[in-house]
Amino acid sequence: MIRKLVPPDQQLYLELAHEFYNSDAVLHAVPDAQLLAGFQAVTTENPYTEGFLISSDETPAGYAIVAQTYSIESGGMILWLEELFILPRFRGKGLGEEFIAFIEKKYGDAVRRFRLEVLPENKGAIRLYERLGYKQFNYFQMVKDMPHPSCKGKS
Repeated sequence: MIRKLVPPDQQLYLELAHEFYNSDAVLHAVPDAQLLAGFQAVTTENPYTEGFLISSDETPAGYAIVAQTYSIESGGMILWLEELFILPRFRGKGLGEEFIAFIEKKYGDAVRRFRLEVLPENKGAIRLYERLGYKQFNYFQMVKDMPHPSCKGKS
């Protein structure tokens, strides 16, 4: 079962996000202030991002966050799969594939490209994405992080 995250899911989301951001699927942990700000964004009327709870037989099994942006290069809107996390005990049961099918159906007519990031070491996720038709995008990604609003003025 896949449904939108709602405000009463905050504690569950934080538990899942902590596990995700302390796994080898990401480069570093994220402060709680950012997790909470993200949760607020996905549980309010925000046209750019949505959050989803993924369950297996009514048991929470993971979550996903998606975001939309416009791309000249792709000729339209892009849906970024920002986060897709399935608890280890639920992996290999088709939940990731079910979620990808869900977002492709939900957004397929509105976007020109689906995009995601994955660390090279995350071989299981790469196999899933390749099996579903995703291809490597050979850009060298660069970022410049700015202080989170909740951290400004603190040293």
